[in-house]
Amino acid sequence: MDQLKQANRRNILALATAQAVLGSQMPMYIILGGLVGQSLASNVCYATLPISLLIVGSMVSSPILSNLMQSTTRRLGLIIGNLAGLIGSLTSLLGIFLGSFEIFLLGSFVSGAYMASQAFYRFTATDSCEDRYKARAISTVLTGGLIAAILGPSLIKISLNLNNSVPFLYSYLAIVILNCSGPLILSYVKPIPPSKSSEGNIDNDSFSRPLITILKSPVIFVSISCSMIAYGVMNLIMTSSPIAIVGCGFETTQAANVVSAHALAMFAPSFITGKLIEKYGEKLIISTGMILFLLAVFIAYQGVDISNFYISLILIGIGWNFGYIGSTSLLTKNHYPPERGKVQGVNDFFVFGFVALSSVTSGWLMNCSANSSQLGWEVVNLTATPLVIFALISMFCLWIAYHSKLRKI
Repeated sequence: MDQLKQANRRNILALATAQAVLGSQMPMYIILGGLVGQSLASNVCYATLPISLLIVGSMVSSPILSNLMQSTTRRLGLIIGNLAGLIGSLTSLLGIFLGSFEIFLLGSFVSGAYMASQAFYRFTATDSCEDRYKARAISTVLTGGLIAAILGPSLIKISLNLNNSVPFLYSYLAIVILNCSGPLILSYVKPIPPSKSSEGNIDNDSFSRPLITILKSPVIFVSISCSMIAYGVMNLIMTSSPIAIVGCGFETTQAANVVSAHALAMFAPSFITGKLIEKYGEKLIISTGMILFLLAVFIAYQGVDISNFYISLILIGIGWNFGYIGSTSLLTKNHYPPERGKVQGVNDFFVFGFVALSSVTSGWLMNCSANSSQLGWEVVNLTATPLVIFALISMFCLWIAYHSKLRKI
């Protein structure tokens, strides 16, 4: 048992390091994707298409990688995803060098496989944890994102200050270098057999239900829905924010600072989110995240001063942290170990599918549905509101069902 705990701690440390180093490319993609798209695309309505294809690549790759990890090892799937990220970033670099929007889009799509594999860091951390420690394991891994939130935008600022005739070339070269470190870091992730659940709801190592049966479970449906909305709403607003900030007269470096503050807010709460879930439960923490989303939308409607962007994006970041970690923890506690591959793969397929839709919608709302960046920014925030309200209603219904069941016992 002590060896198992030690191996699990080593894995969590390796995954947190991967989240910090490899994960730093994700804020770089978000900050630069729309701006590079604007510079290469023939129509500004396609500006956020690179980010959309990045997420479509994640959506397509998620079930494949998840089932591969189920049949082989987590480490193999994570390294394959990392190598795909390396190939994708090299392709994107070539697209920028040649001024080809099509090649840049291809690189973004291939890089999506890395984004999918990074999302499985959180699931990998829970493989040998008892139910009561799953949320803490997930949040510990995501603390690495705190370093990524600083490192990624910092690399952008450094690269933009270097003299180069091809804009953004050095920034994507930095992403290539980051991906080269992946196999070394991920080699420390060792295979660990799943542990028994102390609560007894996933203690069968051989039982596996049909996928349609699993998805009919209200708690599975709600956890997947809330993950979709938490990530989708966050992406909808975050993807459009650099375009909105620059369109409202601010500098690209200021947009990078806002996204950096947002990324810090996404991961800084991870130090306490796991403990909060252990104390108050996933339902309350997810609901709190959704309320923070609504507050962020309210702040965004108050104006387009740089302070409004900062406050709104910081609240969005904290809301994502609560909603995403809470939903992930809820999901991992309600399926059996043999169902891990299909359940987690389908979860991320739906999550990234919805995020891809939000990215496409973001670019259209910002550039095509409004005649100014300020109006486009307001439309983006308005679109997010009913989604968040739906998540809150879902959590309330699940809470009612749970307590009604308790009263019957």
